[in-house]
Amino acid sequence: MALRSEPPRLSDTLPPALSPDHPLFGLGYAEPVRARAFSRLDGGESPGAAAVAEEVPIALVYNGRPHVVMMGTPADLEDFAVGFSLTEEIVGRAEEISRIEAVRHAQGIDLQLTIPGAAGDRLERRGRQLVGQTGCGLCGVETIAEALRPSRRLPAGRAPVSRAALWRAEAALPGLQHWNAETGALHAAAWADDAGTPEIVREDVGRHNALDKVIGALARGGRTASAGFLVVTSRASYELVQKAAVADARLLAAVSRPTGLAIRLAEASGLTLVGLLRGRTANVYTHPEGLAGPD
Repeated sequence: MALRSEPPRLSDTLPPALSPDHPLFGLGYAEPVRARAFSRLDGGESPGAAAVAEEVPIALVYNGRPHVVMMGTPADLEDFAVGFSLTEEIVGRAEEISRIEAVRHAQGIDLQLTIPGAAGDRLERRGRQLVGQTGCGLCGVETIAEALRPSRRLPAGRAPVSRAALWRAEAALPGLQHWNAETGALHAAAWADDAGTPEIVREDVGRHNALDKVIGALARGGRTASAGFLVVTSRASYELVQKAAVADARLLAAVSRPTGLAIRLAEASGLTLVGLLRGRTANVYTHPEGLAGPD
């Protein structure tokens, strides 16, 4: 998967069915970022305009059955579909998804996926919650037991990530957040290799969506998170740790702080959890053996 060195063209984020000359193009939901007018109050009133991140309903539909509607950024939809399906353990492997189709309409986007019948039946038995807010990472569940799934124990004895790689990834990530640079409203998640080079970067109004998109992109490229490490530009919440553990990540680093439940889950799963990653400083909350010096 290639590193995004330039902002993607709008056409790269759209399925072939919707091109810039499509009659629905430009209604708002097709574009990740749009210019919006506003009135600025600053001792008076003057007109202005600025880029604004779009937030649209994205429905995940499995075998024709609606599962959940997430609010998200309309880009990298195939990555999101695969990543969400994996981290929510709807399927165990990306190859189990035989079809992904993004169907856009005036109200939002349907991501229609075809999965094996047994997986679809399991999902139906889990029950579903049909609306997930932008900050929701536990959608499609109805009970506490389903939300707090048993933690996956990661293999011991894996090679640590160097501190130098951690600093390098944090320093490089802001320059790769092209849409956030325009809007100031998007989270980012990244997968960096062992040298600390962010090779996959995804942005979304929802921090969970951004991480799902990265994990989906890894899976679609035939790679696993364990070959590098994950960095997110948000706090490390429980569900981000859970998704990282399901993806077999060695280390998850966040620019903000973790929650107590996130720390307990990371400890139980064997994940190295790093918070307050800023410059050349960070807090290591769990499994410090997953990091190695020198700087």
